[in-house]
Amino acid sequence: MNDKIKIIAGLIIFVAICLSPFFMGLGSDSNKGPDPVISETAKKKGKCILEKTEMAKQHMVILDQWRNSVVRDAQRVYTTKDGKRFDMSLSNTCLDCHDNKKEFCDRCHDYASVTPYCWDCHINPKEVK
Repeated sequence: MNDKIKIIAGLIIFVAICLSPFFMGLGSDSNKGPDPVISETAKKKGKCILEKTEMAKQHMVILDQWRNSVVRDAQRVYTTKDGKRFDMSLSNTCLDCHDNKKEFCDRCHDYASVTPYCWDCHINPKEVK
C-alpha cells in the first residue's frame, strides 16, 4: 500500500514530462514558419491574385490548376472573383512580382522540406543582387 502513492506520483511526473513540449508550444508562433520577402514590385501592386493567407495555403494547388489549364486546355487567362485578369504563367505573372527565388520561394520550401518541380520546366528566375 505504501508504493501506491509513489506509483501515482511517478505517473503524474511522467505524464507531465511527456506533455511538456505541447504545453510549452501553446501560445507561441514558433510553428509559423518564415515570412517570404516581398519585392518592391509586389508591394507596389499591393495584392496578389488572392489574399496573402489564401495564397500561402493554396499556391501549389493554383499552380497545378494553371498548369493543367494552360497545357491541356489551352486556357491562358485566369479571372479572379473581383474580375481581374491574369496570364496563367509562373514565369511572367508570379515571378514578375516574386522575383527573388532565394528570399521568396526557397525560404518557405526549405522550412517545409519540399522540393518543388517547377524548375524542371521553368527557367530559374534571376536572383536580385
